[in-house]
Amino acid sequence: MSEAIFANGCFWCTQAVFQRLKGVESVRSGFTGGTIKNPAYREVVMGNTGHAEAIHIVYDENVIDYDILLYVFFSTHDPTTLNRQGYDVGTQYRSAIFYKNDSQKQTAERVIKTLNAEVFDDKIVTQLQPATAFYEATKEHQDFYNKNTEYRYCQLVIEPKLKTLKDKFSPYLKS
Repeated sequence: MSEAIFANGCFWCTQAVFQRLKGVESVRSGFTGGTIKNPAYREVVMGNTGHAEAIHIVYDENVIDYDILLYVFFSTHDPTTLNRQGYDVGTQYRSAIFYKNDSQKQTAERVIKTLNAEVFDDKIVTQLQPATAFYEATKEHQDFYNKNTEYRYCQLVIEPKLKTLKDKFSPYLKS
């Protein structure tokens, strides 16, 4: 199994997207990239710790590769907006890839270069950082969308991302 860590806005949204991909064994919501150990949700969302809301993915490279995960990542948020995704504003909602090794870093750099040249009008501002400690969020933040589909935020923010996922990546979706 391989691992990937992405931040692209609210972790409820990101977790809901990546849970639906074939080959993804687990997706955990949490925090990474900050300055204190074991940050609390309240501290992170106030923007006081330097952490980003992020997800930790465990996936099977024989089923889905890192390139596809990156294309899903870049297709389901706006990587050209600095420190903001929809209603969520602040460095805790930044777009970031926390690479686990040089191969992931090089792959991300290649994908960003391609997308900047071929897809996005504005430059991608996604940060590339080496992975540091990942702190799992509390139980109520895990699997949030699947437990709260009637929640208005989920309908307004997450469901459009899931539609994009279905429209662009249907061959990679779990049945």
